[in-house]
Amino acid sequence: MRQDDGDRPGAERAEGGAPDTGGAAGDGSEDGFRRSAAHLIDEALGFLFPAALRAAADIGVADHLADGPRAPAELAAATGTDADGLHRVLRLLATRGVVREDDRGRFALTETGQALRGDVPYSARTAVLMLTDRTMWRPAGELTRCLTDGTSAFEALFGMPFFDHFAQDERTAAVFHVGMAAMSDPENALIAAAYDFPKAGTVVDVAGGHGGLLLEVLRRNPGLDGVLFDRAHVLAGHRLGAAPEVAGRWTTAEGDFFEAVPPGDVHVLKRITHDWDDDRCVTFLGHCRRALRPDGRVLVVDAVVPAGNAPHQSKALDLMMMASLAGRERTEEDFAELFRRAGLRLSRVLPTPTVLSVVEAVAA
Repeated sequence: MRQDDGDRPGAERAEGGAPDTGGAAGDGSEDGFRRSAAHLIDEALGFLFPAALRAAADIGVADHLADGPRAPAELAAATGTDADGLHRVLRLLATRGVVREDDRGRFALTETGQALRGDVPYSARTAVLMLTDRTMWRPAGELTRCLTDGTSAFEALFGMPFFDHFAQDERTAAVFHVGMAAMSDPENALIAAAYDFPKAGTVVDVAGGHGGLLLEVLRRNPGLDGVLFDRAHVLAGHRLGAAPEVAGRWTTAEGDFFEAVPPGDVHVLKRITHDWDDDRCVTFLGHCRRALRPDGRVLVVDAVVPAGNAPHQSKALDLMMMASLAGRERTEEDFAELFRRAGLRLSRVLPTPTVLSVVEAVAA
C-alpha cells in the first residue's frame, strides 16, 4: 500500500529523508494533522516490505529470474508456491525497485535486486534471511518491553540469551553465522583497503567468524600473519583454507574473548562491540589491551552513530541490538569512554566506503 512519493499527501522530504513538516509543531491545521496521520499510517505498514523480501529470499525466486522476466505462474511452478500469492509479494517488491513488472504482467529482477540471487558474488540472500529471522523479528515487535523493563526482549521470548540460542545446534547457528558472513562479505575488501596496516606482525581477528575480513587483510598485506580467534563451532566454517594465496600465514585459535585473547600486533573486532553492553565490552577490550605487543593497536570496526536527524543504518541497527541483544550502536564519544575504561586511548576514527568506520585505539 506504499504509494509513490509524488502521490502521497505530505510527501515532500527534507534533506534527512523525513517528511518536511515546516517546523517542529507543523501548522496546527486540520489538513496538517490529516497529512500527519496519512504519513504515520503509511510508515506503520512499512514492516510488510521486509516480510515480502524475506518470503522472496526464502523461496529463492530471484534465482529463477536470472535469465529474464517470467510470469508469476511460471515462477510459482518453479518455486512450488501459490501463483496469486507470489504475484502479490512481487508487486510490493516492485514498489521498492527490487523487481519490475512489465505490461505483460511478467516480473524482472532489477539491478537493485540482483543480490537477492543466491548464485552471485556478494549475495545478500542469507543476510536477508538472518535479519528477518524470527529471532530478530519477534523481539523487534516487543520494543515497548525494552522501554518499560530496560532489558532485551529476547530472553523472555526464547528462554535464553541471544548467543546461547544460536549456539544450541548447527542449523540454528548457521542462520546467524552464514547470514553475518553474507552481510560482511561486501564490506571486507573495502575495510581492509581503508586502513594502513603495519608491514609485518600478527593480526588477531577477535570473534572473526568465518574469517572474511582477515582473509582480505592478509591478501592486501603479504608481510602479515593472522590468527582467527572464535568459538570452535564457528571456526568449523572458516574459509581461510580455501585461499591458497595466504597459505602458511594464518592459524586458528579457539577460545572465549571474555576470558583471554591471543597476543598480536593488531587486534581487530568487526561488528562485535555493538553486541554487548559497556561492562562486557570493557572486559574483552581489556583482554585485547593486555595481549597487545608494544606499539600495537586495537581496531574496532563498527558503525559510529552520527549526530543529527539524517538517516544512518546505525540508528536502525541500534534498535535491533536493544531488542535482541544486550548491546548498542555507539557514538565516537561512547567509544572513547569504553577505551578509557579498558586502558586504551582512542587515537582516530577512519571512515570507510561502507557504513562502518575503523575506530583505532592504542595503549593509554
